[in-house]
Amino acid sequence: MVAINKLELVRAAARARERAVAPYSKFKVGAALLTKTGEIISGANVESASYGLTCCAERVALFTALTAGKRNFVAVAVVARTAGGPMPCGACRQLLAEHAPKAKVFVADSGAPNAIKVFSVRELLPAAFVLKP
Repeated sequence: MVAINKLELVRAAARARERAVAPYSKFKVGAALLTKTGEIISGANVESASYGLTCCAERVALFTALTAGKRNFVAVAVVARTAGGPMPCGACRQLLAEHAPKAKVFVADSGAPNAIKVFSVRELLPAAFVLKP
């Protein structure tokens, strides 16, 4: 299993943040997933004028990884310019619980990337609705 370098993963999320499409809120978010084999897959939030069609950075990264056949995620970093860093929304927490249940979650403010908060997916969604195959 790969060693987790949380600062490197936060930096990857910060780079992804620069590619966010946030013309309405101007709130740019980046995320980066780390696989068990050491691969990093990133994503950024994409907004729509029809707000319900907007997609969070975590889901963009997760969907990109899953559709590329990636599995076994060990960590995810989420970065935005907000005090303490951006917390994943309920939808992102649910998808992480389903597809990355054992991942560490790193949250950081892009203005203070060394101040990283660490959570488990279970801490963020303790009673997740997950079906067993």
